[in-house]
Amino acid sequence: MKYTKDFGYMSIIQTISDVNNSFLSRRELTCDFAGLSGKLKTMEATDMITKEFKLDGKVVVPMRLKTHVGMSKVTGIFYVYDDEVLAKKHINPTIFARVEKIKAKIAEAEKAAGGEEKTE
Repeated sequence: MKYTKDFGYMSIIQTISDVNNSFLSRRELTCDFAGLSGKLKTMEATDMITKEFKLDGKVVVPMRLKTHVGMSKVTGIFYVYDDEVLAKKHINPTIFARVEKIKAKIAEAEKAAGGEEKTE
């Protein structure tokens, strides 16, 4: 699968667990990203998971990315909700604050890059 950021080599997403938690109305995904240790960012991992599992229109919350010592793989835990209000009720608000902060930085960088292209 082709992703927006080209890492220069093949990255494989291997699903470790895919649990439907009906009590909390969410899907809990645990995946390994092979060969991306030290290169994978939270929002890139979220985009990769969204494209791989076709989760457009759902709220994908990255809970944890763990890099393994001596290995080139990253293990990520993601929660998938159908409703954003329910997600904000269940999950710590600091996690959403971090995600919003990252999205704001990305938007600002794209805006700055767009402004530079227009001036040239």
